[in-house]
Amino acid sequence: MTWINDQKGQELAFSAAARRFPRAEFAIRGLMRMSEDFCDLCGELAEAEHALAQVLQSDWVLREEREREWQELIDCLVAEIGEALEGQGGWRPGSGITD
Repeated sequence: MTWINDQKGQELAFSAAARRFPRAEFAIRGLMRMSEDFCDLCGELAEAEHALAQVLQSDWVLREEREREWQELIDCLVAEIGEALEGQGGWRPGSGITD
């Protein structure tokens, strides 16, 4: 993980998670301070979103396949982040991911 090794990378990681769970921003910050694994999840989400954006702007022959692969990874990371937040009481299913 290279993005979260500095302040800017940590903010990108936080922003990626906060966009998905806006009502859990405080819990996200807390978990990022307490858990390197959680920071890695958020950083991986930021990197995957960035990679997906690059794929969407391309005209590669395998664009649709890569788009699907990145979206699947993003969905898995979002689910893992949601589980971590739920475990800490910072978010619960049904409270809305994007509201």
